[in-house]
Amino acid sequence: MQTLSSLNNFSYAIVVVGEPPYAETFGDSLSLTISEPGPSTIQNVCGSVKCVTVIISGRPVVIQPYVSSMDALVAAWLPGTEGQGVADVLFGDYGFTGKLPRTWFRTVDQLPMNVGDRHYDALFPFGFGLTTYPTKNI
Repeated sequence: MQTLSSLNNFSYAIVVVGEPPYAETFGDSLSLTISEPGPSTIQNVCGSVKCVTVIISGRPVVIQPYVSSMDALVAAWLPGTEGQGVADVLFGDYGFTGKLPRTWFRTVDQLPMNVGDRHYDALFPFGFGLTTYPTKNI
């Protein structure tokens, strides 16, 4: 059986998943999960080739079950019509600094969770992130 990487000699795949667009109460969710085909796409692609997963959401969502299969994760939040900006930093045209403005929980059972809480056990803590530098000369 051939895999994605053997068919096309990919170095990496970029997997973009997230929440459907919403406004006001239409976005209310008690589970804060990514709907299908997002989870199965992460598992299928990241299980076959190294992957960078881009999460498009307006808030932290449940991703702990998939983090171990990802090689990199980008929280792009809601870029609107500026998806090109996300692509620019992914492909090394520009550097960026990204720090989480919110704690990213492990499970919804932990919510509400705030920095300083006695049982603070975040998947990614408030302020987590990194800085990159351009890899290309534009």
